Amino acid sequence: MKISKLYGLALAATMLVASIAQAETLTLSTPDADTSEITLAANKFAEIVSKKTDGKLKIKVFPNGTLYGGDPSAGVKQLAGGSLDMLLNSTSLYATFNPKFTAIAIPYQFRDIDQLRVYLDSDLGKELSTDLSKIGILGLDLWSRPLRQITNSKAPIKSPADLKGMKLRVPNNPLWVEFFGAMGAAPTPMAFAEVYNALQLKVVDGQENPVNVPVSAKLYEVQKYLTISNHIADAWVLGMNPARFEGLDENFKVALKEAAVETEAWKAQNDAADIDKSLETLKKNGMEVNTLTDDERKAFVQVAAGLSAKFSSLVKDQAFFDKTQAFLKTN
Repeated sequence: MKISKLYGLALAATMLVASIAQAETLTLSTPDADTSEITLAANKFAEIVSKKTDGKLKIKVFPNGTLYGGDPSAGVKQLAGGSLDMLLNSTSLYATFNPKFTAIAIPYQFRDIDQLRVYLDSDLGKELSTDLSKIGILGLDLWSRPLRQITNSKAPIKSPADLKGMKLRVPNNPLWVEFFGAMGAAPTPMAFAEVYNALQLKVVDGQENPVNVPVSAKLYEVQKYLTISNHIADAWVLGMNPARFEGLDENFKVALKEAAVETEAWKAQNDAADIDKSLETLKKNGMEVNTLTDDERKAFVQVAAGLSAKFSSLVKDQAFFDKTQAFLKTN
């Protein structure tokens, strides 16, 4: 009996040690502030993963690009190299590494966020995620983000002509340069970490992002006008280092994949609920807001339509560009 009891205790101790040994902590880096929609989603993701694994798999979220020095391209390279475990960054950034991601950002092609979500979850979205393996990254999921709007410190924007001569910060992506350049603006690619200071010092006059970004980054302190233009769709890549993923227990892998899907649905609801709140915050902090009328919007759409051939060449995969356009006509 004593031997049996001792054996039982030893087995329990061994199982406890094994359980402790299996505990893991992953880092997840985001480019924006604690209060941004993407960092809130990252924290929700960490919460869901913890619940699914009884706290054995923890994810520590680092906002503001701190783990990669605020240089998003460096962050992607560090993720592929293994010095970052997980990274959330925009599909517009990933277009630098794989031009096919540019297909998401063609101006005015998405009817609304629901259509964007359907696209991201389609075979075309899965193809983009799978293609991340070519640059050494595992794509866990693609998450939608709100449509992009324009802010500036000079005047309300109601027509493409209002952008003439305006120095506008854009992501480091040639599609943005082509689109805003065609309207006479002076598009200025710049890492987002530099934007607040650039606006404050008048290096640039404005920027464009989903409406929650001027709130979380406090751009209302250095911007006066917001135009609801809904001009470009964008998304987030939830990327992971493949070797780090493969080294995890199978139940942790399942938890990560399931949590990614659940977080995407939560994020879409949270983003939609936050838009009115963000607009109210910006107005309370002195920003003037105008929404393009249908007639005003047509002028911007016409500019985009005139650049269709250029946009398809930037995707650098005509077949994928055509499949995207065909998908949007039928969904």
